[in-house]
Amino acid sequence: MKYQPTIGLEIHTELKTNSKMFCSCRNDPDEKQPNKNVCPVCLAHPGTLPVMNKSAIEKVLKTGLALNCKIATHSYFDRKNYFYPDLPKGYQISQYKDPLCGPGYLDINDKHIGITRIHLEEDTGRLAHPKGADYSLVDFNRAGVPLMELVTDPDIKTGLEARKFCEELQLILRYLEVSDADMEKGQMRCEVNISVSKDKKLGTKVEIKNLNSFRSVEKSIDYEIKRQTDVLDGGEKIVQETRGWDEGKQATVSQRIKEEAHDYRYFPEPDLPHFDIHHEENPDDLKKINEGGIYLADIRKTMPELPQQRKNRFLAEYFLPQDQVEILVKNKSLGEYFEKVASELKAWVLTEEQKHTIPLPEAKKLYKLAANYIITELQKLTKESPSKENLEKITPENFAELIKMTYLGQINSSAAQVVLKEMFINGGDPSNIIDQKKLRQVSDVSVIDEVIEKIIAQNPKVVADYKNGQENALQFFVGQIMKETKGQVNPQIAQEMLYKKLKH
Repeated sequence: MKYQPTIGLEIHTELKTNSKMFCSCRNDPDEKQPNKNVCPVCLAHPGTLPVMNKSAIEKVLKTGLALNCKIATHSYFDRKNYFYPDLPKGYQISQYKDPLCGPGYLDINDKHIGITRIHLEEDTGRLAHPKGADYSLVDFNRAGVPLMELVTDPDIKTGLEARKFCEELQLILRYLEVSDADMEKGQMRCEVNISVSKDKKLGTKVEIKNLNSFRSVEKSIDYEIKRQTDVLDGGEKIVQETRGWDEGKQATVSQRIKEEAHDYRYFPEPDLPHFDIHHEENPDDLKKINEGGIYLADIRKTMPELPQQRKNRFLAEYFLPQDQVEILVKNKSLGEYFEKVASELKAWVLTEEQKHTIPLPEAKKLYKLAANYIITELQKLTKESPSKENLEKITPENFAELIKMTYLGQINSSAAQVVLKEMFINGGDPSNIIDQKKLRQVSDVSVIDEVIEKIIAQNPKVVADYKNGQENALQFFVGQIMKETKGQVNPQIAQEMLYKKLKH
């Protein structure tokens, strides 16, 4: 490339807390009635005082631990001064010099992307612009909601890298349960800082604001790299500015000249105390004299298995293909459902009566079969990736039972799909459904032998063709046997018996 791009991300995430950041108003992103979850504190009435939400602080620290960040021992809030119609105070309570977390990093496809800082602030309200009106409306339900901001180092070089970072971060936030990070609802919002230059000296930075989809992140960066390159090639200078992404035009558009940090006139928030984050591994004694403090050891105890850890474990423990593992890790509830099914299958394989006929390495066939039915067959029924709600009627025990019966050849794949659909709609035990619908495969050799004799007797010419070297005649006979038995014969057993008879 003629010019080297330098890209950093600022990602804002609304935290999943019961109440807002500095008051007791409900934090409800799904509230439709405007200005319902508001109070004198979050509306900044004179004389009101903020109180810190401890849960929000702990969620930021939890995120910092997951992203390999250095955690502060001491922190506080600042006032960030600027005017905007949906900002009730005329300033925002945020953090500047002493953020809760940073530096840290996140590895994306073996590339180390640094994280400069993660800090905590309050969200703004929301403006509505009625079509054709010469005014705007303000909804303050969102004002004061805990908002976590993550800033990356300028380590990103392409739109695709930025997209992958955002996707992986969203997955981690959902595993941590600190946020639903739904971009369509504005719970996760991305901003891009980008410049291009011919050498190691950084070019003039342009910010792209409020990108609300991963696709927009990627496309806006690709567009901006080309735009800035064309400007420099034309002998002009890049203007430091804020731009927006126009989805219809698939282009960035100028919005305003970019402010510098000093324009915000940061200073420590006088209405909130400074606070310590205790790093002691055994904080019990300290808790006795500092009740209500923030203890990193307690937060570490709540850390779940993270996506990359789960990915590595699924590959090693369940012998699944990479593509199946990717799907089960990206859909957290689906992966958890698979694990419950796999646990039932593992217990079955290891029972005294089964362990001699199904050695443990054979379990990988069971796991792969289970994953395939969960990912593929259930997706056909739901028309999308199965959700937790989709799976409520199918207990892991019943799903595992269906997989076992399919694996043992007690039903064929077509029958398994019929049973799964019935379980998906009405629930129920697969054995009962199979018996009610008469789907159980016939494995009795005497019954199969009788059917084979009948089919052979009815088709002497096809027998002769087979004996003259026409191998496809064998499949004709298998098809006739399945037709005669309405698909209830085990095709593998039928084919083996048919082959022996035709050879004599």
